[in-house]
Amino acid sequence: MTVAASAQQRALAEHARFVDENLPRNFRANFIHGVLGMTGFRLIYAPTIIPAYLLLLTGSTAAVGLGAALLQLGATISPIASGARIEHRSHILPYAIRVGSMMRLMILCLALAGWFLTGSWLLFATFASFLLLGFFTGAQRVAFQMLMSKLIPIRQRGRLQGYRNFAGGLIAAVLAWVAGNYFIADEWLGNGYATTFLFAFLLTSAGLVVLKTMIREPAAPVSRPQMPMLERMRQFPELLEDRAFAGFLVVQSFATLARVGGPFWTVYAGTLLGLDGALIGGLSFLFLGSDTVSNIFWGPMGDRFGFKIVYVSALVSTIAGVVLLILANTALPVYIAFVCLGVGASGWMLASTTMVLEFGKQEDTPMRLAFVTTVEGAIAAIGPIAAGVLIGITGFIPLFVIVLTALIAALAVLVFKVDEPRHRAPS
Repeated sequence: MTVAASAQQRALAEHARFVDENLPRNFRANFIHGVLGMTGFRLIYAPTIIPAYLLLLTGSTAAVGLGAALLQLGATISPIASGARIEHRSHILPYAIRVGSMMRLMILCLALAGWFLTGSWLLFATFASFLLLGFFTGAQRVAFQMLMSKLIPIRQRGRLQGYRNFAGGLIAAVLAWVAGNYFIADEWLGNGYATTFLFAFLLTSAGLVVLKTMIREPAAPVSRPQMPMLERMRQFPELLEDRAFAGFLVVQSFATLARVGGPFWTVYAGTLLGLDGALIGGLSFLFLGSDTVSNIFWGPMGDRFGFKIVYVSALVSTIAGVVLLILANTALPVYIAFVCLGVGASGWMLASTTMVLEFGKQEDTPMRLAFVTTVEGAIAAIGPIAAGVLIGITGFIPLFVIVLTALIAALAVLVFKVDEPRHRAPS
């Protein structure tokens, strides 16, 4: 063994020892931060509050679509820059705190704009905040996922994320109900939406404080030398030399394409059953409830068997939900479909964000995260607009057939072209 290889082995052993010694503390910190962050950000990203706010400000459904597009656009252009900023760093936490702080500042800007601006200035500030919120969201996703990969061993990442998503989802559901029925309905502090944004800012900031004060981060055992971002981007084809990762990227692309049907599932159910408050409430309860509760078994399953089986199961559940929607003509199959879709959504989120951490070399993890996040963001930004146009021209069924085809393609590639990275020898 060479001197360099021996030194690297010692660094890896020291890193593993540090992680194990600090695991209980870091597990608690990530859990608390995740619950507070998820609770706050779901108030922002829930498919009700922001669309209703934009519709109130503009009276235009086009403005609602523009707001969603700006959020996705921002999240598309930042991950690669974020990956380039951290892949050479020994410690990631300071950078993660900075981008996390900027993300939360954008939520505060939404609140302040709602209270102190009117007319075109309010619209400009709101849309600018959406764009920047998306930008820092993309950067934060890369930084925080990389930080988790350093702090939490593979054997416990599923449980951490599953239990965090379960607790955060339950609390977020309650707080979203409170925000709608009290903050917004009663116009707390003169503007219920601004009050909701402020509350989200406080919750997410509290989570960031917990992360800052509790985390114990080890030095990276290996890292890449720093290089200009454009030069690093020219090396992207090297990441795709890992055939399993290349296949995983194809799976993510198809699965993200399939998700563009999500905003239209409830609308389609309304054409079958009559869209009213009771239907929306019932379908939302089934979708969010199944999404939240299923995290309890998805996380431990992934820790025990690897996350490929979780991803496969999630795609099968989603396929079943879409098929039921296409075939449904009564209420029962529609309700069962939304349960399947909720279960599939939570499994997809958990598996896709965890599997990407396990491919290839550890020092390439930031750029793998950035690559995947950028591809997802680009599809998610363009897809809903194209889906809306397609529905306007041809109706719902052609879109759902495209979604179903994308899901089946994702499942086929995942089963036959992507091996379980958990079973690989460490690189």
